[in-house]
Amino acid sequence: MRIWDIPPEQLCRQHLLGEHNELHALWTVLTQNRQGYAHHPETLRWRGKLKALYLRHERLVQEMQGRGYRHRSPLDPALATGAAEQTEYVDPPEEQIRLLREKGCGCAV
Repeated sequence: MRIWDIPPEQLCRQHLLGEHNELHALWTVLTQNRQGYAHHPETLRWRGKLKALYLRHERLVQEMQGRGYRHRSPLDPALATGAAEQTEYVDPPEEQIRLLREKGCGCAV
């Protein structure tokens, strides 16, 4: 599970759509107190930051729609509580860029 901390417009198709799917899974774990991935480092860094996660989702959706994808899975904004900015990282953005470059996937990093 990974939520990237780089601009969505830099993500290739695979990583953009993959992050969107994983974000929905993470949102469910956090908003419905599900146990799956409850102790995953990515989950832990988003606790108390549902507003920031919601805003990340909206940026992903904007990029998806800009690329011609339909979006049919909105998040409930009433659940978007807590901090509006993510300041914790599993891997810092510079490391995330390095990881994406090594994949050779077409991400514009």
